[in-house]
Amino acid sequence: MKYDNAEAERSRAVIDRSLTLELVRVTEAAAMAAAEWRGKGNEKAADAAAVEAMRAEMGRVHIEGRIVIGEGERDEAPMLFIGEEVGAGDGPQVDIAVDPLEGTTLCAKNQPDSICVLAMAERGGLLNAPDVYMHKIAIGAGYPEGLVDLDQSALENVNALAKAKGVPVSEITTCVLDRPRHGQLIDDLRTAGCAVKLISDGDIAGIIHAVNTEDTGIDIYLGSGGAPEGVLAAAALRCIGGQMQGRLILDTDDKRARARKMGITEPDRKYLTNELASGDVLFAATGVTDGSLLRGVRYKTNAIRTDTVVMRSWSQTVRWISAEHRR
Repeated sequence: MKYDNAEAERSRAVIDRSLTLELVRVTEAAAMAAAEWRGKGNEKAADAAAVEAMRAEMGRVHIEGRIVIGEGERDEAPMLFIGEEVGAGDGPQVDIAVDPLEGTTLCAKNQPDSICVLAMAERGGLLNAPDVYMHKIAIGAGYPEGLVDLDQSALENVNALAKAKGVPVSEITTCVLDRPRHGQLIDDLRTAGCAVKLISDGDIAGIIHAVNTEDTGIDIYLGSGGAPEGVLAAAALRCIGGQMQGRLILDTDDKRARARKMGITEPDRKYLTNELASGDVLFAATGVTDGSLLRGVRYKTNAIRTDTVVMRSWSQTVRWISAEHRR
């Protein structure tokens, strides 16, 4: 499902705005469940708790939902698997992408930026991406379309961005996942004079930071990370603006076969933001641990506090919701 321009997309509100708060309840439930496992060193238990809580709360939402990005294929996950029908079954037909606990290691170690994430779009609006890596690049709004491009080198991209901003390359800050595969990229950026913000996990938050430069000081996101997370990040960018490109890394016969099974017919295709997430889109994320995007779950004597960001593409609305849940 594609649209010719932003005005055409904004003319069609398919998902009722009342579902915005319903999504918040879903990610809040997952975050509170995962928070019970913060710092306990058990990634699987934390993830399982988030999945179970998210699935249970989603069953109360008035939608006919279909999981297109989830915990794995049908035979790999007991719930929130790709193709699973979710929701109360009495609302709009929607596609759903979830990362019940982005940053499982961060949660297990009680480190910053572990979040629970969900995106919802009208049926057919989210790329059904296999669980492979994806090359990604993202910058904020206000630049000419195509200023940065996956087909250019990292140095060409940061130079183009610096020129557009009217600053030297030494004033550009790049967000990169701290992984051995990015060693040469990091060296090249530092040699060029860029500052590099390394993140240990959580590239959904990393991409959001890169398009929210005024608040974060990060100018661009570069590197490879999970393809499902790329679709979720694109859903957020549809709501807040910015440019993103993604290309699936299908470097084995098995990966290409899995991609074909999920409807990917162009293995080398470069996807733009509105090709990863199109139409009417909602996005919600709740903090599990304290981070640069959201505060984590906090316990009071008789209540639990959560912080959530929820966005909608049609209205370009971003809401920050701090909630208190009575025990």
